[in-house]
Amino acid sequence: MIQQLDKSNFQETINSNEVVLVDFYADWCGPCNALHPTLEVLDKEFEGKAVISKINVDKNPELSSIFQVRSIPALFYFKKGKIAGKQNGVLPKEVLSQNLNNLLTT
Repeated sequence: MIQQLDKSNFQETINSNEVVLVDFYADWCGPCNALHPTLEVLDKEFEGKAVISKINVDKNPELSSIFQVRSIPALFYFKKGKIAGKQNGVLPKEVLSQNLNNLLTT
């Protein structure tokens, strides 16, 4: 199950998990909705290895501002609590999967 993050659980989630993928999204965003099924598949594939999570930009403007999210979907990769990479747009599952695997093996 994809974890919904907000100010109350964001820091704890990225600090207490080895690898976390955070998708900044909005309900009204077409590309965000197109990406969601891919994230669902990744969530199952990486269960127990990496956390797949989402942050609603409309409900969490502070987090969006901190990470300077200008366009969505914005994907942030965290490893041990630090940003390890970021990408924008709807990306193929293979690309996201490869990025997560690279973080898990380095």
